[in-house]
Amino acid sequence: MYISIKAGRLAAIAAFCMALAACSTTQPNAYSGISSSSRLAPNRNNDSGRVPYSYSTPVDWKKYNAVIIDQVVVYRGADQQFGDMTEKDKDALASYMQVQFAEKLAPRFMLSRDPAPNTLRLKLILTGAETNTPVLATLSRFDIAGGIYNGVQNARNREGTLTGSVIYAVEVYDAASDRLLNAFITKQYPRPWNLGASMGSLAASKAGIEKGADALLEQLK
Repeated sequence: MYISIKAGRLAAIAAFCMALAACSTTQPNAYSGISSSSRLAPNRNNDSGRVPYSYSTPVDWKKYNAVIIDQVVVYRGADQQFGDMTEKDKDALASYMQVQFAEKLAPRFMLSRDPAPNTLRLKLILTGAETNTPVLATLSRFDIAGGIYNGVQNARNREGTLTGSVIYAVEVYDAASDRLLNAFITKQYPRPWNLGASMGSLAASKAGIEKGADALLEQLK
């Protein structure tokens, strides 16, 4: 009897935490101020929940052997999703994104500045981010309710509680023709049990950038 009551209470607490986290989770906008906004549509293949809007054309990525990575832009539109993040933190994330995408793509593509044939141009627009909640982001992995909820989210590869994230737009062009080949909005974040990503205000956002760069590399293979 005692065990069943205790289990019921734990389930109720977990359900409450899930509902609370779902309500507080930021969903990306379609962003009216980016070049590809008129072509973006709700992504019907968004099983991961990370890419809510996308545009694509049939592309043989294997024919491309070089990439131009434009300077990462911090989005300034009225529909940006940075909350009260400081300009210093925005710039730090943009710089980190520039380095990470270059490092991740370098094994697959020659990094170039010349819009030649068989070359892609990559545009990255940082449109939003959230910082970790100090201390609580880590502690929520170990209390009863948070542990249950984050365990479920970790298994689903979904967002944990009180941790940061990053939102950005990706536009991939044929560099020679300037034709848009692929575009999407994505929200990236670490797995809930990545404890290192819960420490430091920008750790989760930076981990999200790393995951996003890995995902793009897989897409362009």
